[in-house]
Amino acid sequence: MSFANRSYRAAVAVLAGAAITFGAAASMAQEQSIEAKWYVSAGLGMIGYEGDEELKDGFLGTIRLGYDYSEWWTFEGSLAIAPKLDENFRFDVPTQSRVSRLEEAAGVHDTFAVSASFDILFHFTRWERLDPYLVGGFGAIVYGDEIAGEMFDASTRVGGGVMYHFNDEWAVRADGRTFLAGHDTEANAIIDAGVVWTWGAGVAPNIMAVDGPLDSDGDRLPDVQEGQIGTDPYDPDTDGDRLTDGQEVLDYDTDPLEPDTDWDGLQDGDEVLRHKTDPKDRDTDDGGVADGHEVIDDHTDPLDPSDDLQLFELYIQFDYDKAIIKPQYFPELDIVGKVLTRDAGATAVIEGHADRKKLSDEKYNLELSERRAKAVMQYLIDDCAIGAGRLKAKGFGFSRPKAPNDPNSGNPVNRRVEIYIRASDGAVTDTSVASEVPEDVVTPEDK
Repeated sequence: MSFANRSYRAAVAVLAGAAITFGAAASMAQEQSIEAKWYVSAGLGMIGYEGDEELKDGFLGTIRLGYDYSEWWTFEGSLAIAPKLDENFRFDVPTQSRVSRLEEAAGVHDTFAVSASFDILFHFTRWERLDPYLVGGFGAIVYGDEIAGEMFDASTRVGGGVMYHFNDEWAVRADGRTFLAGHDTEANAIIDAGVVWTWGAGVAPNIMAVDGPLDSDGDRLPDVQEGQIGTDPYDPDTDGDRLTDGQEVLDYDTDPLEPDTDWDGLQDGDEVLRHKTDPKDRDTDDGGVADGHEVIDDHTDPLDPSDDLQLFELYIQFDYDKAIIKPQYFPELDIVGKVLTRDAGATAVIEGHADRKKLSDEKYNLELSERRAKAVMQYLIDDCAIGAGRLKAKGFGFSRPKAPNDPNSGNPVNRRVEIYIRASDGAVTDTSVASEVPEDVVTPEDK
């Protein structure tokens, strides 16, 4: 069979596979359209065969077209071409010589292959810079020559990969696939690496002279207004929270210079795009616990107040560099002890927090806040007879503020101890309480 005829038959099979691939992707993608949902990637790699097959491992090129169906799922069609696959040999004992397996099976010494496939990708952190995923799918390989009477191999594919996103538009990726194919169901593999381009994700500067105010970064805010607000007129997302400056000012009324407008531990973009919480309300469901603590620490639903942990927020003032609780705070801790005593299966996490000044030392504040959290835990053990196995203490230093810190005086709102109580199944807890923030606090909490 001539090379032209072989190429024609391979092209027909590949085009049919591609039509099935993208027809399936289009029929499955029924969710509401989102921006920048399509991407294309190209790469180089190798196809590997088992040692008893007719072909040796060879180089190939890949091109993929992907559709982000949701945050977790992507549909991807791919085309791979191995322009030359050399013959594999076996040792023939009677003749004491090497024999070409490919020549025995196909009468040639080398061939080429074209593969079309459809895969479904499951992402773990799709919108993060590092984006690992698992892959499953099916495909077909068409060879340039009939091998053991067959020219077409269907295959089932499993594997995984990872993307590294430099920005919303460009990324690099590495992939590995094991596929079962062939007349005796060989387990072969493809590995490759390449670049990814997501069209529609890049925001080109608007440098043309047009009627109306100039908007260089295309974020819907004129450059003049951005200068008044303090945002960067050449950066559509000045604070890096995944909402454009225009979205923050015009749509959500959030602060385009502060990635976490409500200081709940979640960036504005994550609240709007991922969790559907209110980026201006620290506790969207009014259950007593901040949205960020529910998502990051408690793994509860920030939109459901019924699953919020019980929070005691205490503003205990310690002496400088000390972790000794003053008697005036014992009554508040006794209340916590009574709650834990009434529910013998409840557990509690005690968190120590500090404020931050211009010269604050991160390591010092982290250790100091942990010592103070442990002091509260020890009081509950010694004075309230709460089992140590039910309690855990953590120090966060100044990494989780509730409000902005003044460079010179910090902020006493951030200088606190929080106790989160997780009730046992079926138990009913009291409403969350907090002591008042002390006024005119002069105790230096950090250095």
